[in-house]
Amino acid sequence: MSTTPLLQDWAGPHGLPPFADIQPAHFPPAFEAALAEHRAEIDAIAAQPEPANFDNTLAAFDASGRRLARLEHLFYTLAASATSPDLQAVQRTLAAPLAAHNSAVYMHAGLFARVDALHEQRERLGLDAEQRRLLDRVHLDFLRAGARLAPEAKARYAAVMERLAELNTRFAQNVLEAESGYRLLLSTEAELAGLPGFLRAAARQAGVERGLAEGIHVITLSRSLIVPFLSFSTRRDLREQAWRAWVGRGDDTGATDNRAICREILALRAEQARLHGHACYADFALEDTMARRQDAVMGLLESVWHPALAAQAREREAVRGAMAAAGATHTLEAWDWRFYAEQAKRARFELDEAEVKPYFPLERMVAAMFDCASRLFGLQFKPRPDIAGYHADVRAYEVLDADGGLRGLFLQDNFARPTKRSGAWMNALRNQSRALGATPVILNNNNFARGAAGEPTLLSFDDVRTLFHEFGHGLHGLLSSVEYERLAGTQVLRDFVELPSQLYEHWMAEPQVLKTFARHWQTDEPLPDALLAKLQAARQFGQGYETLRYTASALVDMAVHALPDAPA
Repeated sequence: MSTTPLLQDWAGPHGLPPFADIQPAHFPPAFEAALAEHRAEIDAIAAQPEPANFDNTLAAFDASGRRLARLEHLFYTLAASATSPDLQAVQRTLAAPLAAHNSAVYMHAGLFARVDALHEQRERLGLDAEQRRLLDRVHLDFLRAGARLAPEAKARYAAVMERLAELNTRFAQNVLEAESGYRLLLSTEAELAGLPGFLRAAARQAGVERGLAEGIHVITLSRSLIVPFLSFSTRRDLREQAWRAWVGRGDDTGATDNRAICREILALRAEQARLHGHACYADFALEDTMARRQDAVMGLLESVWHPALAAQAREREAVRGAMAAAGATHTLEAWDWRFYAEQAKRARFELDEAEVKPYFPLERMVAAMFDCASRLFGLQFKPRPDIAGYHADVRAYEVLDADGGLRGLFLQDNFARPTKRSGAWMNALRNQSRALGATPVILNNNNFARGAAGEPTLLSFDDVRTLFHEFGHGLHGLLSSVEYERLAGTQVLRDFVELPSQLYEHWMAEPQVLKTFARHWQTDEPLPDALLAKLQAARQFGQGYETLRYTASALVDMAVHALPDAPA
């Protein structure tokens, strides 16, 4: 076990792993040992001669697999945020065995018999609210993993889950390869036409990070580069190239083609649902949500869809007006929308994003984010520059209660990289649990375009909202206060998990917050009242279009998963 640092005691600050010493080749033997250890723990719980009780079964199960859990947290963090070809190869190799282990645990007849017996007696056990919640959640975990299926169905279900793990891994890696492999190179003034200074600086920095020659600017598929490029570039031909690359990730005939993978995933999900006795995967997936039924989901989506259609129709008229003002006679295409919407917003509200962004340097917005949490929850955030993360971009902060007691460790990784998946997310390197004596280690990932050397990274208003939103998830993990790890942090129903972050993101637009922290990075001038008024007035412009985009995706997702069989 001592040959890999992953199986040694992690002696870093707050129990962090020795990131600098970890190699992809360390993971297979470490997982082999951790899986064997977990299997032995599960067998021991199941083989106890004493009748099942909460402590010897539920609490023991929650405490089992600690070595495996810390490995998985680390492995999936690196796979998402700092991957490499070697690590991706390991991920593909381990996908099926890890899924097989999960099935073996939750289909373990002896263990499930004990959990099921406790669930049958749940009203007579004298459990407190948290213990009852743990029992209900764990019991449902077993059922949804196939614990009650007949032997032949169990074997097929386990095979389906292994194959899905392989396909989901391949899908995500294909998307990352398509994203990281795309570069729109801009080297002449004609190619840079229309791009404001902040975008030129970020695109030039992207070129520097990719080792390109002096003067070469790069637009990648990172949202913080592609969206402003589509909004400002006057080169319609280049906008079309960039847009097609952005929406076409995984939809090609090359090595990153995900279409066959999608078809197989849908077919296996439909089979998974049938094995559980459901007519379609949507019914199976919704069973463990607050919504529970397709009609509840569709009712919500339709209540959003129709007002968004009306709002988008009004926006379309404004966009067409901007086209007419510019003398454009071509058909309005998807790659034109953001460009002319920006022109329309500028004309209607006299608001220019190039004027706004200097007031939103990243460091000041992080300070605003922390200040809101301090005022709301009494937290203190202590920078720890001495704590090294898995990448030089990672910043560490000790999180303290108002009385100075340790609440947890917060890690923030803000910049886009070719080795990092797109989007923004929160995950845990360690969940909170009083029973395990564990304080949380929580990570936020963003994908902001880094500013030029010697200059700050400037955020858009939407970027600031994303920063606050993800920190809302982070606070959900940091403020967790439970006995049992299974109930910690964001391990809640899927259609609840966004609530804390949706609430927290609204603090970024409060005038008091903006007046205090939104200051020009060069002059230190606070955000002028007139500019703040324009920002507030323009907040809803374009939301019809954006709402249609995400609602349409949700409607398609529901429709395809409501089919009893996968589409051909």
